[in-house]
Amino acid sequence: MRAVVITDPGGPEVLTLGEAPDPEPGPGEVVLDVAATAVNRADLLQRQGFYPPPPGASDVLGLECSGTVAAVGPGVERWQVGDEVCALLAGGGYAEQVLVPAGQVMAVPDGIDLVEAAALPEVACTVWSNVFMVAGLQRGETLLVHGGAGGIGTFAIQLAHALGARVATTAGSEDKLRVCRELGADITVNYRDADFVEAVKDATDGHGADVVLDNMGAKYLARNLDVLATEGRLVVIGMQGGSKAELDIGRLMSKRAAVIGTTLRARPPENKAVICASVEEHVWPRVADGSVRPVVHTRLPLSEAAEAHQVVEDSSHVGKVLLVVERG
Repeated sequence: MRAVVITDPGGPEVLTLGEAPDPEPGPGEVVLDVAATAVNRADLLQRQGFYPPPPGASDVLGLECSGTVAAVGPGVERWQVGDEVCALLAGGGYAEQVLVPAGQVMAVPDGIDLVEAAALPEVACTVWSNVFMVAGLQRGETLLVHGGAGGIGTFAIQLAHALGARVATTAGSEDKLRVCRELGADITVNYRDADFVEAVKDATDGHGADVVLDNMGAKYLARNLDVLATEGRLVVIGMQGGSKAELDIGRLMSKRAAVIGTTLRARPPENKAVICASVEEHVWPRVADGSVRPVVHTRLPLSEAAEAHQVVEDSSHVGKVLLVVERG
């Protein structure tokens, strides 16, 4: 099969279209004919040599995809050849076919076309598992989402808004903040010229954010603690701003707050299956009724993976960048 391969770690130019072995399903596994995949920042890190796949996972990039079931292994009962699905992957999405545990395969939500569905698995599972399953965001609470115009941000804003939370977000331009407001953000802060701690506290009468979803890590740790409400929960899902920072434990204790660090990719398949099932139960109905929609910046052919990476690297996009597999 054709797949995007990395010649050597480096910039987007190291991505080329080559060949990889065709996958064969084992017990509990499914092979998908990939319709589309999406570019995530983790892909950029892996391309640069900084984020290797978990043991046993494909070394081909791609943490999510949509497609059609091509083959099923022994013990797979839910899925049949020909089913249109989307899937959460540990790797392998930048290819014509991908092997995935059956529990990480999800139905395409009603009203979403097959290619567009590739924009959903990673963001839906990340947001639902971290903001709701782990941090327990409740109706009426305030969620602060950093990077609101990205794939995770645009999804988190919509889902939290649809479930009755107040949403604050940061972004780096007025155009991006306008999109965030259109998606349901109540409080928007341009991080280039305003202090998000002050802005969120002013807008919440000093209460702050009950939950913070953070992709920056070390750079924002102290300020995220400042913006947290009493009994607030900070969930760190990225390290774009570094991995080491000093934490004021006294400040944390005085707020009775929690700092939670999580990853999705390295979780065992049985854990991912629980998340995927919960997403289908709780999130897909919101997608089907239109209150939450995938935000797609652009669709490019798989052969243009390097250009897609450059778009994400430049942070010029809003929402997701998709790579579409063209056949025939």
